[in-house]
Amino acid sequence: MVGVPEVQDPTLASAALRRYVASTPPELLDPAAIAFFGALDAVGAALPDIASSIAAELGDQRSNIKLIASENYSSLAVQLAQGTLLTDKYAEGVPGHRFYAGCDNVDAIERRAADLARKVFGADHAYVQPHSGADANLVAFLAVLSQTVEAPTLARLGHTNLAELPEPAWEALRREIVGQRLLGMDLYSGGHLTHGYRHNVSARLFEAHSYTVDRETGFLDFDTIVRQARALRPRILMAGYSAYPRRIDFARFRELADEIGAAFVVDMAHFAGLVAGKVFTGVHDPVPHAHIVTTTTHKTLRGPRGGMVLCSSEYADAIDKGCPLVLGGPLPHAIAAKAVALHEAGLPDFGRYAHAVVDNARELADRLRGHGGRVVTGGTENHLVLLDVATSYGLTGRQAESALRSCGLTLNRNALAFDPNGPWYASGLRLGTAAVTTLGMGAAEMHEIAGIIHDVLTPAQPVDGSRARFDLPDSAVAAARARVAVLLDRHPLYPEIDLGLLAPGVAG
Repeated sequence: MVGVPEVQDPTLASAALRRYVASTPPELLDPAAIAFFGALDAVGAALPDIASSIAAELGDQRSNIKLIASENYSSLAVQLAQGTLLTDKYAEGVPGHRFYAGCDNVDAIERRAADLARKVFGADHAYVQPHSGADANLVAFLAVLSQTVEAPTLARLGHTNLAELPEPAWEALRREIVGQRLLGMDLYSGGHLTHGYRHNVSARLFEAHSYTVDRETGFLDFDTIVRQARALRPRILMAGYSAYPRRIDFARFRELADEIGAAFVVDMAHFAGLVAGKVFTGVHDPVPHAHIVTTTTHKTLRGPRGGMVLCSSEYADAIDKGCPLVLGGPLPHAIAAKAVALHEAGLPDFGRYAHAVVDNARELADRLRGHGGRVVTGGTENHLVLLDVATSYGLTGRQAESALRSCGLTLNRNALAFDPNGPWYASGLRLGTAAVTTLGMGAAEMHEIAGIIHDVLTPAQPVDGSRARFDLPDSAVAAARARVAVLLDRHPLYPEIDLGLLAPGVAG
């Protein structure tokens, strides 16, 4: 093929795949493993260090217990759907209304993904193009502004097309759009960057205000939120979280939004899998109550990295204008992977998985408390646990994160509400159970993980008053690593892939 370099050594390029096929009985050959080794060989023939890093990442994830609440393990089918020739295709627009020719197959894929999303979540409308949760939130925000500010103004001026609006009128409309009020959950109380954090575009676009949690209990105080919302009367009332371990009554939020004339937007990125798996139902399911629901497609939903918007029919047209509002061309390969993940989320086994995620989080929280740890709000009702390591172990979140990583536990430090250590050093850890539940771990493993955490953090000591450096005995590291290895040996990640078949040094 013109312009495509030839592989100089086809034997080397297909080494891993050849080893796999040669060492595996024909009846045991796994299509996903064949695809993995073939893809790695092809990448390695072009850029060996990138292939090595990909393989090394699998080795790393097999050697460390993943407790990051925003991560999971997608199926190999999801990964393979994303790694296709669809990455080459431009498809600006929506199915049946594209600005490029040759989109028939992309149309079929996008329609299928949207149909599955509507079915899984019971939504009126689904828009599956956003590249991330941040993009999905921007699409939602601008759709609300288009529907509630722009459209009425155009109607009043007798115009239907922004491009035909006279310059002075356009400037007046632009000024009216920017600076509307947004009320969302404070980042340090468990909200998200895109909910009005001053270093994010959401605070540039809106006059952003935040509600927080009760200083003593760590719970949302809805009565305070009601008073704040009535005083501010925001254009958008937002709910959802990235580090709040409890459920939310979305029906009460919708009643409040209707009272003050706000659009109610819910960011369910973290708990979308718990909604899909019917753990969160009734007032705790945001889809029947919100005007617009945004989400990522990874995390608890266990799909590819990406975003999605669900909405009531009144916002469908505005949401579908995500391009040109925010997005350029969609990513058809990612949409294909979303379709596979949404199909998986609609299967009965996914419901069992989602319930197990929450059961495991509760077990982990209870065990951490049993070891004397302070768990924010005293427990959890979802997939994540917040551990106050400053109070419990005299460490900053950064020290605790690093100490545990050195022992084979991967998680992230997290600021707590009213945190004196700020977001960089933090006073807490955020632990999630979505990934370990995917591996098949249960209550016994949660007991062991809590024990490892306690046995690592107890002897860890700050060094010279530093908020980053710490001292941890080698014996504690070795003991923890051995216990982690036992757990991972019992619950291997992608067991169909044998990294031993790679060339020496490729997997690190």
